[in-house]
Amino acid sequence: MQAQKVALLGYGAIGQEIIQACRRMPAGPQIHAVMVRPAAVEETARVLGPGIQVCSELPPDTTLLLECAGHEAVKTTVLKALRSGIESAIVSSGALSDASLALNLDQAAIEGRTRLHILSGAIGGIDALSAAASAGLDSVVYVGRKPPLAWKGTDAEKLLNLNDLREPTTFFTGSARLAASAFPKNANVAATVSLAGIGFDRTQVQLIADPGITENMHEFHAKGVFGEMQVRLSIKPLAHNPKTSALTVWSVVRFLQSTGLGLMT
Repeated sequence: MQAQKVALLGYGAIGQEIIQACRRMPAGPQIHAVMVRPAAVEETARVLGPGIQVCSELPPDTTLLLECAGHEAVKTTVLKALRSGIESAIVSSGALSDASLALNLDQAAIEGRTRLHILSGAIGGIDALSAAASAGLDSVVYVGRKPPLAWKGTDAEKLLNLNDLREPTTFFTGSARLAASAFPKNANVAATVSLAGIGFDRTQVQLIADPGITENMHEFHAKGVFGEMQVRLSIKPLAHNPKTSALTVWSVVRFLQSTGLGLMT
């Protein structure tokens, strides 16, 4: 059989690490194409070298689209791919906080007779949380704690002096829907927890800038009919993007491996 054709949407810090991880695994998943903005095609092709197609439009022979380009890419390219019958997987789960977009994606997958996968990213225990939701959940609280540098370039800068922070400071408390909207590059984990549990409006979120840590910490606490669970991870950030936890890259690689997509068979 021929190899599956996997297109990677986005070549920022996450996309670059995904490519490198795949290349370090000789028998592992391979990326067929990388999609970037038209202005970035030439430079990205130069950096990647031969063997991977670089383009600004989705190649028609693509069988799986992997998104790591942000919320806008989910609204446009992923939606179009699903309607065309191309199976898709997204890292930017926070985009689904837009209820109308979530509905449109669902309808597009039905129309295209395909599937949309929401990758776990930087959090664990999602399978257990989803099972607990089937039994009945009363509450889910997610806490995202990162070093001040990880909050640079977000609305946290309007609320805190990140350069001079001396103690852990909570700068956001509210629903996961509000968190995903206000901090789109930092709240994908909160969104993933919400989707597995009790939804964007009932899931409560706390976001904390903590000068005493060097890693990104993700934690959720759930209570319900099943009992109670608490999951906590401390994860190294990507070297070139402290907003993103490195485990996100490996969630993509594991997805490719577990589904067999991208492998020569």
